[in-house]
Amino acid sequence: MNQVIAAVDGSATALDAARWAAREAAPRGLPLRLLHVYPPPPPRLRTAAAVDGRWATAMAEQADRVLAEASAAARAAVPGIDPVLDQRVGVPSRVLIELSERAHALVLGNRGLGGFRGLLAGSLALALAAHAHSPVVVVRGSAPEQAPVVVGVDHTPAADGVLAFAFDEAAHRRVPLRAVHTWLDIEYFGGAVPLPYLVDWEGIQQEEDTVLAERLARWTEKYPDVPVTRRVARGRAAGALVGDSEGAQLLVVGSHFHNPFAGVTAGATAQAVLHHSSCPVAVVPVR
Repeated sequence: MNQVIAAVDGSATALDAARWAAREAAPRGLPLRLLHVYPPPPPRLRTAAAVDGRWATAMAEQADRVLAEASAAARAAVPGIDPVLDQRVGVPSRVLIELSERAHALVLGNRGLGGFRGLLAGSLALALAAHAHSPVVVVRGSAPEQAPVVVGVDHTPAADGVLAFAFDEAAHRRVPLRAVHTWLDIEYFGGAVPLPYLVDWEGIQQEEDTVLAERLARWTEKYPDVPVTRRVARGRAAGALVGDSEGAQLLVVGSHFHNPFAGVTAGATAQAVLHHSSCPVAVVPVR
């Protein structure tokens, strides 16, 4: 069953996640699941049945309160929505990875507590992106409803999955899409340092823009109602995407991003934007 899952833990940012997830699920007619995961009793408590039982009861009651508060936030954001309330015992990342097989997206707050104590949302998001079967959205910042969706595009085949999610988001939100692509000198010259007057920088820029346009072509045909703008920049992807996140309502990146130094890095760009983006970030897992 395709669904939107929001992981909630009683923090203010988790309530933001519940609201965002409700707005994501409702237009698509998808179920909304609010999930709270709490740990099992510490090992020493397991030898004392009475204490163990009190632990379980207290944690379950706390989960009820957390889920009720998150449900109220979701219902206020989207009147008429009826979220499924789900509490489980276990490790949050493991539970979320398992549930992601049936998820349209996993939604998290920027920083958590309780079940996510000790974990930055960025760290959890990157761990999920490496193993989850669905995109992971970390809710941070805010933007006007008509603000564009921004997507980072590289030259790898994996970019198609990122573009599919980004175009779908822009279409459902009825907002423009801004496609951002960056390039580095080393992609053309390896470790050599070229003399500036020997390089046609404008020609390289035009070549990169042509490649980006070709990459977007079939998606613009599939989504003719989504206005698309392109931006090609010389430099690091993370810096360009963080800059473009200002005034955007969603930034979409892949969990792996092309790196001319090491082929593919595991979440380097995603980690940077998760920590510094001005808007929610969707990390689309790349296989």
